[in-house]
Amino acid sequence: MRTVHVVGAGLAGLSAAVRLAEAGERVALYDAAKQAGGRCRSYFDATLGLEIDNGNHLLLSGNSSALSYAELTGGRAALSTAAEAVFDFVDLPSGERWQLRPNPGRLPWWIFVPSRRVPGTSPVSYLAPARLLRAKPDNRIGDLMACSGPLYDRLWKPVLLSALNTEVPDASARLAGTIIKETLGAGGQACRPVVATGGLSAAFVEPALAYLRRHGAEIRFGERLRAIGLGDGKVERLSFASGETVLGPEDELVLAVPPWVAADLLPGLQTPDAHRGILNVHFRHAPPPCQPLLVGMVGSISEWLFAYPDRLSVTVSAGDRLFDTDREELARTIWAEVAQVTGLAPELPTWQIVKEKRATFAATPAQDARRPGPATDYPNLILAGDWTQTGLPATIEGAIRSGENAARVLHRGAIGVFRSVSKA
Repeated sequence: MRTVHVVGAGLAGLSAAVRLAEAGERVALYDAAKQAGGRCRSYFDATLGLEIDNGNHLLLSGNSSALSYAELTGGRAALSTAAEAVFDFVDLPSGERWQLRPNPGRLPWWIFVPSRRVPGTSPVSYLAPARLLRAKPDNRIGDLMACSGPLYDRLWKPVLLSALNTEVPDASARLAGTIIKETLGAGGQACRPVVATGGLSAAFVEPALAYLRRHGAEIRFGERLRAIGLGDGKVERLSFASGETVLGPEDELVLAVPPWVAADLLPGLQTPDAHRGILNVHFRHAPPPCQPLLVGMVGSISEWLFAYPDRLSVTVSAGDRLFDTDREELARTIWAEVAQVTGLAPELPTWQIVKEKRATFAATPAQDARRPGPATDYPNLILAGDWTQTGLPATIEGAIRSGENAARVLHRGAIGVFRSVSKA
């Protein structure tokens, strides 16, 4: 029986390993860190005295790969799914509040109902992103739609910036079109917010590891891959810090590491080489009663406010510009915005700032063109990662879908169950 060696236990590697184990493959999973999850995990923060996530992530009910994975592994209970597609927004300079409420079906009649759309906008203005659905690979968003005006500032900019983590005018129109097609374009039933209120690890990491152990997988942490031995047109050995693993004649390798690591291990491999950061600020303060789970903030540094049971957390996408700002000054500024939205006292509670300097690849047309597919020139070497060509930007859905793609390639398309959509 062959072994599939999966190197990298982030969501892409976990997804590949889980799907291969589901198909009856023998799996060996390795990661250089002492724990799984990569950039999508929970940990105990001593400053806050709380378990937090290393990044806030919003999924939508149309993210079929992520939800199917969570259903299979048993992590769905840690995800909170809204009963309907409702998004609260606040314009901080004006104090105006509204709710975006797409209707469940594909026919978007909600744009004709003033109480369901952005204040001060007309139904016809919602057609602006339609050109993104027919974008060419080299089109930027700014080439196909106006990046100004009330609707852009109050809807398209916050939504697309959070999805792409790249300055919106310069971002890939093709990737933006895919996001819109799979969410708003699919109707409100595909747009219900899904948040890991139980923690990212409880939703996507620990259940997957338990699933793999039940299926006999070998799991090894603290194993940094130093080199890939190639010969006779295929991978023959893996050189870890602890020693060498020789691959059998039928063994396979799924390489699910960050793009810069993959490029070092495989000279000549083209990968995205420009990245964008994300800033998350966590406050140890319980949300006030009736605080929405998620609030979009317009006209402020803060972009999205998450209300977890034991804390309030803010996310700033493409936050590289803030990385050199004094930490306490930044925390005070952002808490002032949070206090304005929530009505809480202005005194700064205990806080923590988490900076992810290379959170995602820059979702520009040029960087999108550098993304390789899962298959390589070596028949027993497959790539996985949100930086591979999934058709999506670097999101949880993209990472998990890349693992599915890798498993499907290895299993010669026999794993059709992968894209089954779980009941939300």
